[in-house]
Amino acid sequence: MNAALFPDLVVNGELVPHAQVAAETQNQDAPKGKPGIAWRKAANAIAIRTLLLQEARTRRIGANPEEVGPGRFETEEEALIRGLLDTVVDTAPSSEADVLAEWERDPERFRAPPLWEVSHILFACDPRDEEARGETLERAQAVAKQATQGGTTFAALASSQSDCGSRASGGSLGQLGPGDTVPEFEAVLRRLSEGQITDEPVLTRHGYHVIRLDAFAEGEVLPFDAVREKIALAMEKTSWARQARDFVNRLIEASDIEGAEIGRS
Repeated sequence: MNAALFPDLVVNGELVPHAQVAAETQNQDAPKGKPGIAWRKAANAIAIRTLLLQEARTRRIGANPEEVGPGRFETEEEALIRGLLDTVVDTAPSSEADVLAEWERDPERFRAPPLWEVSHILFACDPRDEEARGETLERAQAVAKQATQGGTTFAALASSQSDCGSRASGGSLGQLGPGDTVPEFEAVLRRLSEGQITDEPVLTRHGYHVIRLDAFAEGEVLPFDAVREKIALAMEKTSWARQARDFVNRLIEASDIEGAEIGRS
């Protein structure tokens, strides 16, 4: 990316090095071949970061880096921003009545995890190998057609065709819950009805799968006492995020910013 093609970022008279914005573009999503979009998003992010750092230094916030992982600590700038937000954001715990009202608004939102009883037939391949993937897909499609048309039981097909150790049990994977399998596999489970077999093989990092949902148990609605702390924490996080956003908006309105397109959010 040629940084010289993009305007300087100046925040309250402070010129931000192009290299800093360029480095941030790696953290921004943008269509391939559209570097301008990535740059604008990066400039906006860096402008806000710069505003926060300026405010932290104006208020003489101390930088006390905290450990954020085993042997991994905040940078001084991260510590400054955290210290600033800790100073300006004050989230009082929600009252018991407010938490109860949030639960009563729609108790259906608070359920135990669902359970899926699943069988599959795996056709192993490396998804990065285009030739092998194509050959494996043809094989998987042929077996998927057999499975959906009947005549041969799913268990028999799994026993004779699957590349997974579950072939010994007719392809049965037993009961699965959220997070027990790869995201692509789980996404399909959430769409299937009991007894339904996927018409088309599903590609994951393991290869292609023909999947059957043998049974489904929806999680029960959890009582208030079981989710009270979870709801209270979520409400606290929401309040924190709203106050932090409002604070940033006030900084933006009071600042002179060139080279970025930021406004109230």
